[in-house]
Amino acid sequence: MRAAETFPDVAPDLSDLEALAKGGGPFLSVYLNTEADVDNAAMRSEQRWKALRRRLAESGAPETALAQVDPLIDRAHLSGAVLAVMVDAERVLLTEHLDEPLPRDRGSWSRVPDLVPLIRWRQAQVPYVVALADRGGADLIADRPGASAIERTSGDGEPERKVNPGGWSQPRYQQRAENDWAATATNVAADIAKLAQTVDARIVVLGGDVRATHMIVGDLPAELASRVHVIDQGRAADGSGHARDEEIRRLVATAVAEDTVAVLERFKEEIGQQDLAVGGMAPTIDALNQAAVAVLLVHDDVDDQTAWAGPEPVPLGLQRDDDAIAGHDIHEVRLADAIVRAALATGASVRVIPAAGPVAEGVGALLRWPTPPTT
Repeated sequence: MRAAETFPDVAPDLSDLEALAKGGGPFLSVYLNTEADVDNAAMRSEQRWKALRRRLAESGAPETALAQVDPLIDRAHLSGAVLAVMVDAERVLLTEHLDEPLPRDRGSWSRVPDLVPLIRWRQAQVPYVVALADRGGADLIADRPGASAIERTSGDGEPERKVNPGGWSQPRYQQRAENDWAATATNVAADIAKLAQTVDARIVVLGGDVRATHMIVGDLPAELASRVHVIDQGRAADGSGHARDEEIRRLVATAVAEDTVAVLERFKEEIGQQDLAVGGMAPTIDALNQAAVAVLLVHDDVDDQTAWAGPEPVPLGLQRDDDAIAGHDIHEVRLADAIVRAALATGASVRVIPAAGPVAEGVGALLRWPTPPTT
């Protein structure tokens, strides 16, 4: 039996959701697609909300909760592709705008909030640094979730240039240019390292002049250099901005996928050792009830699966008559919502995973310590 160990932290910041998870509820959860690039965007959002609002009212959501969302709809399309709102019977608890539309509008009135789409969105927002360089310096941008981007310019933008004066002075001019480029690259690398540390950058995207980027990478600390991705586009205003932005988005998405793969590989390793992982609904709930989960793994395609939960995040049960929840005031709730709430309330991180993969029943966990199943 191994002692508890630390797993790689690839979870987004969910600290604000922990307090929400520990609340008593019930909660109104709303995810409304808010298209901006259509005619009469505000009116379209209002129509979508009316349809979703009607369904929520029919499912038992009180007017006092629904009315809290009404004033948020009109201008929501100006801030993102999806409006995410968590409300209790009296007040708005959380509002967030997501940049990627969902397959459909969704909402629920339940003792447990629906947080999976929000967590999936946040885990896709990794912090990164972009450096667009030439031999005179670089334009730097550091992007981090939940905060304004940081923009910097490094270098004076006026590189010493090699010339061909001829005669005995030519090597001296050339060497001076080389020294100037090298000093600029060193300064740019130092500024990149500072920004990367400030935002805890998952990746660094470096583009521009081939010689400049090569020198900059050579001046970065080895660990940071391993996170550098070089692209063709640079700081010149040559119309390549769209291609550059698309490439940055692709690299960020690749980093997110790599993080998920790394977690799943660790899960397979631990499952193979029958030690610090469990797979399947019942074993995962057992581990959550014992506060043994370090990383909860869950996919969002378990709408037809339910669990039984009380006013507190734990204990949970798969059946109404489970011994773990005997004597509690329990309600049937969506399984994914119940286990996410339990994970957040017990200090675990959460990773939303693809439906297809090594995790039995789409639900599993990496554990803080080996835990035998309860009976």
